[in-house]
Amino acid sequence: MTYIAAVIAGVIAYLLGSINSSILVGRLFGVKDIRQHGSGNAGATNTLRTIGKKAAALVFAGDVLKGVIAVLTAKLAAFLLHTDGTIAVFAAALLAVLGHNYPLYFGFKGGKGIATSAAVILMIDPLLGICVFVFALLVMLITRYVSVGSMAAATAFPVAVAIWRHDNVPYLFFAVALGLLAIFRHKENIKRLAKGTESKLGAKKKENA
Repeated sequence: MTYIAAVIAGVIAYLLGSINSSILVGRLFGVKDIRQHGSGNAGATNTLRTIGKKAAALVFAGDVLKGVIAVLTAKLAAFLLHTDGTIAVFAAALLAVLGHNYPLYFGFKGGKGIATSAAVILMIDPLLGICVFVFALLVMLITRYVSVGSMAAATAFPVAVAIWRHDNVPYLFFAVALGLLAIFRHKENIKRLAKGTESKLGAKKKENA
């Protein structure tokens, strides 16, 4: 029953994650496809730079909500099947992020999954999640690069799990997978950082161009 719950929760989470908030909100604000503007990423940061704060806030809320619902769905599935929900929660959390990054409904071209990743981490382990979030925020404020802060969090999360939750092997596998996925999705940002063309936090549209 444990793996049945994981499969059910994982499928639901992927389908839920595939509902890309950035693309849908962009259309509400008159942008046909946010992926054809700015950095080309279907996420809150590109929405902020391309459309504005209100649209970005809606996108961020939608991305977070997906992660929250995915984890709650996994717990419900485990409860209904009278089994341990640990594997189901990790499966749902990872697949919700994969759905965001590679959405079924939008040609498998989505965002980087940082907001959704943050949501599932906070749902699974609030204290550790807050620590990683604060660390990422500090890195962003110091460097003024959202991408650097995101990748710092992606690196810090599995390291923190290895140190403080080392007795939970499934958790460690999940943390490493989530961290590697986040860094892989930032490969274009890494190239821009190397070239010195990456947009900084708070930069004006003209500066970004």
